[in-house]
Amino acid sequence: MTRAADKYRKFRRRVYLVLEGGPAHGALGTIVEVFLIVLIIANVVAFTLASVPSIRQPYWLDLEVFEIFSVAVFTIEYILRLWVAIEDPLIREQGRWKGRLKAALRPTLLIDFLAVAPVYFTVFFPFLDFRFLRMVRLLRLLKIARYSPALSTLGRVIAAERRALFGTLLLIVCATVFAAAAMHAAEGAVQPDKFGTIPSSMWWAITTLTTVGYGDEVPITFLGRLIAGCAMVMGLGILALPVGIVANGFMNTIHQRDFIVTFGMLARVPLFKDFEASLLGEIMNVLRSQSISRGAIISVKGAPAHAMYFIVSGEVEAELANQRVQFGPGDFFGELALLHQTHRRATIVALTNCRLLALSAEDFTTLTRKHPVLRQHIEEAAKEHLVRTGRGDISSVEITAAAQRRYEYREDD
Repeated sequence: MTRAADKYRKFRRRVYLVLEGGPAHGALGTIVEVFLIVLIIANVVAFTLASVPSIRQPYWLDLEVFEIFSVAVFTIEYILRLWVAIEDPLIREQGRWKGRLKAALRPTLLIDFLAVAPVYFTVFFPFLDFRFLRMVRLLRLLKIARYSPALSTLGRVIAAERRALFGTLLLIVCATVFAAAAMHAAEGAVQPDKFGTIPSSMWWAITTLTTVGYGDEVPITFLGRLIAGCAMVMGLGILALPVGIVANGFMNTIHQRDFIVTFGMLARVPLFKDFEASLLGEIMNVLRSQSISRGAIISVKGAPAHAMYFIVSGEVEAELANQRVQFGPGDFFGELALLHQTHRRATIVALTNCRLLALSAEDFTTLTRKHPVLRQHIEEAAKEHLVRTGRGDISSVEITAAAQRRYEYREDD
C-alpha cells in the first residue's frame, strides 16, 4: 500500500468513526451528532411554520436559504456515509461496490436518501407537480432514530413481531369486509346512497371498528343497529391486539436484559469463577446490560475509557494497528484503559448482535478500592489477555489466551 493510499484509508476510517461512533469518538463525534440532531429538529419546525401564511410570506427567503443549507448538509452526510460504509466489517466482506450497494439499501440510509431526493426532483423537473413529494421531507424526522436507542428498540420489536402484526392487520381487513357486507345486507335497501354497495359501506365499517364514529353514516333499522353494536365491540378487541403485541415485545426485551445479570451468568465468566457470592452480588448490582446491534461501534481507539465490557453473547472485532482479532462469549475488553487510566487502544466493532455487560469506570474504581482482590484478578487476567508491545499490538500470546477462555466458557455452558 502506497503512502498516499494509506493516508486516504486512515482519513476514511476517521470519518467513519466520527459519523458512526458519535460520542464514542470524543468531542468531534459528539459535536457532529448534536449538530445533526438539532438540524433535523429545526427542519421539521421550519417545514411546519412554512404552512402558516403570516410566517411564510415575510420570511420565505430565510426559509428557502435554510432549506438549501439543510439539503446541502444532508446530501454531504449521505455521500460520506455511503463512502465510509466500506469500513464496516460486515460491509467490507461484500467487496467495495457490492458492499456499498448493500449499505445503501439499509433502512437508515434509505431514509437519508428519501430525506433529500424530493428536493432534487423539483429542481430537475420543475414542470411536474411534486407537492406530495415535498411532504416526504418530513422523513427527515425519522433520521433522528439513528441517535435514539428507544426508537431503535421499537424498530427491532416491530421487526421481531412482524408476523403477529401482519396477522392482526389481516384480521382487521377481514372484519372490515364482513361488517361492510353485513351492513349492506341490512341497510342497503333502506339507505341505498350510503349502504347501497359493499365498497360504500366500508367507510362506515372502518369508522365503526376503529371506534371513531363520525356519525355521517348510521343504521336506522333494528338489525343494522345490532350489527353496528357487534362491530363496535369487535373493533375494541381487534385494535387492542397490535398495541398488546408491541407492548409485550418491549416487556420481553426489558426482562431479557434484567435476566442477563444473574449469579449463574457471572459464574460462567472466567474472570469471576473464583469469587465469593457476596462479591459477585456487589458486581451484579453495578453491571449494566447493553444490547448492541450488528455493525455498531462499541469503542474507538484514542477515546476516553468509560467502562470495561464482558461479552455475554455475540462476537466483536478489535481493530489494531496491524491486525484484527475477534472475541466471543466469556471474553472481556477495555480493562487496560481503566487499570492504567489511559485512552482506548483499539476500535471495537460488533460483528453480530451482541449482549454486553458494562462495568463503568466509577463503579470499577469503587469496587477495586473496596476489594483489592478484584483488582488483582483483573490485573492478572489483563496480563494474560493482552501482552503489550511497544506499539500496543495484540500478540499471539493474547490470541491464544482469548481462544482458551472461549473454549473453557463454552465447555462449562
